[in-house]
Amino acid sequence: MRRRTVLLALVGGLAAPGALAAAEGPAAPVAELNDALLRIMRLGHGAAFAERVAVLRPVVEKVFDLPEILRVSVGPSWTSIAPAEQAKLLDVFVRYTVASYVANFDSYNGQRFDIAPQTRAVGRDQVVATNLVPTAGDATRIDYVMRRGEAGWKAVDVLVDGSISRVAVQRSDFRGLLRGGPEKLIASLERKVANLQSGMS
Repeated sequence: MRRRTVLLALVGGLAAPGALAAAEGPAAPVAELNDALLRIMRLGHGAAFAERVAVLRPVVEKVFDLPEILRVSVGPSWTSIAPAEQAKLLDVFVRYTVASYVANFDSYNGQRFDIAPQTRAVGRDQVVATNLVPTAGDATRIDYVMRRGEAGWKAVDVLVDGSISRVAVQRSDFRGLLRGGPEKLIASLERKVANLQSGMS
């Protein structure tokens, strides 16, 4: 998996051995995600796409506050979308998020994922700094913006190279599609899921 792939995917990395057990507080969910990513990478193409989705989806839904991420990505128009359409949009957004991870983390070549021992505060959030370290070449900086709620710490954004916000990128992508109504965005995400599943990402 190349550094460029990670930058384009705007997703997480690989857990170093023991990271899950050692992490505490806002870093614990990040370590759990990395551990699951490592499992699906080791499965690779020897396992069906749906099998890898089944492994990863429960962890992604646990680690990320996907309803909040979607709401912020859609922006102010979220409140004008009917509840039934909101539910459809959330369903496909969850499937798209998981499929993106599975498609982009599909092989293991000895990479490791280092979690910084200290977090930094940004308003009410804590940022967990991480580095995806390949066996050769430069590491990729990936930070997780973590927010504590009733369900504990959950990720509300991912920052690649410490500055590229996944939520901001999605908000820009969604804006034009939403001019045609939520149905257009739903259809677009459905197509992306199908392409990722078929290897056309």
